[in-house]
Amino acid sequence: MTEDILDLLQTLIRFKTTQDNPDELSRCADCIEDVLADAGIEYRRFDHSGIPSILASPEPSFAPILLMSHIDVVAGPDDLFVPKISKNRLFGRGAIDDKYAVALSLVLIQHHIARLKEEGKEQSELPFGILITGDEEIGGQNGARRMLEEFRADFCIALDGGSIGNVVTKEKGLLTLKLVGKGKAAHGSRPWLGENAADQLIEDYLKVKSLLGPNRPEEWHRTMNLGILTAGQSFNQVPDRAEAILDIRYTENDDPDELVRIVRNAIDSEVIVYAREPLFEGGESPYLDRLLSISEKSRTGFEHGASDARFLSAHGIPGIVWGAEGDRSAHAGDEHINIDSLTELTELLDRFLTDCRHRPISTR
Repeated sequence: MTEDILDLLQTLIRFKTTQDNPDELSRCADCIEDVLADAGIEYRRFDHSGIPSILASPEPSFAPILLMSHIDVVAGPDDLFVPKISKNRLFGRGAIDDKYAVALSLVLIQHHIARLKEEGKEQSELPFGILITGDEEIGGQNGARRMLEEFRADFCIALDGGSIGNVVTKEKGLLTLKLVGKGKAAHGSRPWLGENAADQLIEDYLKVKSLLGPNRPEEWHRTMNLGILTAGQSFNQVPDRAEAILDIRYTENDDPDELVRIVRNAIDSEVIVYAREPLFEGGESPYLDRLLSISEKSRTGFEHGASDARFLSAHGIPGIVWGAEGDRSAHAGDEHINIDSLTELTELLDRFLTDCRHRPISTR
């Protein structure tokens, strides 16, 4: 199946499915529809606020197992949308985040439908469904969140992180804060006549950084990153406004409301809550037990990032984040997937799904 996945993955990478290209998102979704239709697979397409989602499952609103992935990617130079294979790695934007998972899901469902047809059975006998969305990189509000309000599963695998050896059962929550410093404009040659908003903002940022603690590597603790800093419109003007956006990732040991209160009480800048997303905690499941028995070198663990898996917790769906390996190149200039890892993941998922069809797990 690997060659089929690689062929389809290269096709998907060529679509520049960034959020500022809604037409490309739609064209990529059209391509996926064609793949499903050509294989005789029943599916449904949804468009929420211009975001496409595609669902193929044994029942209209239920699947025992759901494979979840996304077609949207972060921005990059044009050459990243031209896939290349070198030294057993496939390079391109979305190669590891997350179009390989889309291609893998599509090829798996094609193969399982073909096996069912050989046995004289229908799509309703599938042990799994696939959900492909188009806005994970900007929060998933019109993709996974909306879809999971109307669809149920006993177990979900978000193919969007982890590795063969690391089955992720816990991801951090997301708190995004905007700090706004205000001052008084003046000519840059006479700064004493003004109040530099950037000075205030920098002082406030350093206070917040000291309060929220150091960013120690590879430990399960709260982190903070200053992602965007803007001030002024001209080099020779004292800026009267400065803004910073903080990316805070919190754990179950943190109360996000309390974090906001602490920040507001400590600084003079205005604090605006841009986003507040929950943690992902996968929970226990006999499906996870089955998967771990098949993938013998896998162990459960955590990830520092966040994904659409957080919406599973909100709907009481047990699940995991799992996937192939790409040397942590997601969003990087050399984004790639290791082909051997893709092959191994495909074989393990195929064994797991086949086993669950022949030996169904009852959770009801």
